[in-house]
Amino acid sequence: MSAAAGGLADVLERAFDGIAAARAGISPPLAPREVGRITSIATGIAKVSGLPGVGFEELLVFPGGLFGIAFNLDEDEIGVVLLGDYWHLHAGDEVERTGRVMDVGVGDALLGRVIDPLGRALDGLGAPATRTRLPVERSAAPIMDRAPVNVPLQTGVKVIDALVPIGRGQRELILGDRQTGKTAIAIDTILNQRGQDVVCVYCAIGQRASAVAKSVAALREQGALAYTVVVVTEGNDAPGLSYITPYAATSIAEYFMEAGRDVLIVYDDLTQHARAYRELSLLLRRPPGREAFPGDIFYIHSRLLERATHLCAERGGGSLTALPIIETEGQNMSAYIPTNLISITDGQVYLSPSLFALGVLPAVDVGKSVSRVGGKAQRATYRAVAGDLKLAYAQFEELESFARFGARLDADSRKSIEHGQRIRACLKQGEGAPVPVAGQIALLLALGAGLFDRVPLDRMAAAEGAVQEAAAAMPAALAARLESAATLAVADRAALVDGARAALAPFQPGAA
Repeated sequence: MSAAAGGLADVLERAFDGIAAARAGISPPLAPREVGRITSIATGIAKVSGLPGVGFEELLVFPGGLFGIAFNLDEDEIGVVLLGDYWHLHAGDEVERTGRVMDVGVGDALLGRVIDPLGRALDGLGAPATRTRLPVERSAAPIMDRAPVNVPLQTGVKVIDALVPIGRGQRELILGDRQTGKTAIAIDTILNQRGQDVVCVYCAIGQRASAVAKSVAALREQGALAYTVVVVTEGNDAPGLSYITPYAATSIAEYFMEAGRDVLIVYDDLTQHARAYRELSLLLRRPPGREAFPGDIFYIHSRLLERATHLCAERGGGSLTALPIIETEGQNMSAYIPTNLISITDGQVYLSPSLFALGVLPAVDVGKSVSRVGGKAQRATYRAVAGDLKLAYAQFEELESFARFGARLDADSRKSIEHGQRIRACLKQGEGAPVPVAGQIALLLALGAGLFDRVPLDRMAAAEGAVQEAAAAMPAALAARLESAATLAVADRAALVDGARAALAPFQPGAA
């Protein structure tokens, strides 16, 4: 028998076997596949042809299990953003559709874990056992599903809780030049949520690996990692990963919010996010605009931050509070990205490099910081004791600038300056040392009553510690009333002032 005849016999034999299997009720599984080819590769992106049915932002699979997102849908080719290490790809490699958009695993199993935006573990503890997946891009809650922001989120930072309060469901921007303490405020806020039944998500976007390791170590040492999910993209990762990181972290946070829980999410920082999106857009040949950012740079942040909200009771009553961080250059708050985010958020906390250089930490510039919502959520006890504090502090800063020029001041002005110096000293706070509500109210009451005015400036730190110790020793019933009371009772105010006066007695001039 010739080789050709033998080959034909094999084909016929397989055909008859297939017919016999079909008659026996056995049919092989058949599924259509749409496969394209890579036409070119650049830094972080790929151009693909041969996928006519692909959808916008559909997930594609490349050789080696690498994922990509279809971003540009042109007539003859597709621009794909790559989500990982792409050095092994070559022109001509196969690309396959998945029929779904980018999603991430969510659930309680993520608490205490450090993951990347694809859900892969970075802490060496194995893959998280998540059973539910949510798309990273989701629509924000409709207006009628939202409730007013009326519950405070205590940061533990005295100057913020007293003068720039934040409510649960608010979006409060933290901005300032590099190395002014932006991340420190966010980490302190997470540390202060211990025992408050608030789930925290820390989202590090394009940060140095050493900086992220420091933040994770601080959370672990303080026991805050147990209620925190850390989503990380390092500075050497692909720009596509940096782009999807905040969206993936928000989907993880929304899972807990929709379960009726209060959630805090920190984006550290959106400057790196905007730069990653600019890089991808320029590589994909999208038209550049101001500062070479694409025209939709506002939209990528607005659709992200609009997902932070306080849900109504019918939707479970959960909340998602966002603390986006942005880096300014040369104290320029009017640059493109900072002004975009200031217009999207409900207020900002501005950190001044001048105050930082003077050792005023946290370096919050009270005059340039504002909360457009949190005042409605601030506890009545805070409003009662901190109402005149911001005005007194602003007057002090103005008088201080006059005094620098050698202007002659009257007795009232000198008294205002001395009082303002005590306010500034009391608002100083070390990193990783959040102050509880009772201690903050006792300090603010003592400031308002002028009890610190006779304390020497070099002894202010010790005097403040004495007042906080006295507040910690107050009766539990009084502490509970400070947490929940609608107004500060006269008797409670008198008790707090008397306790502060007794604690400050050893620090007055002439005391033994």
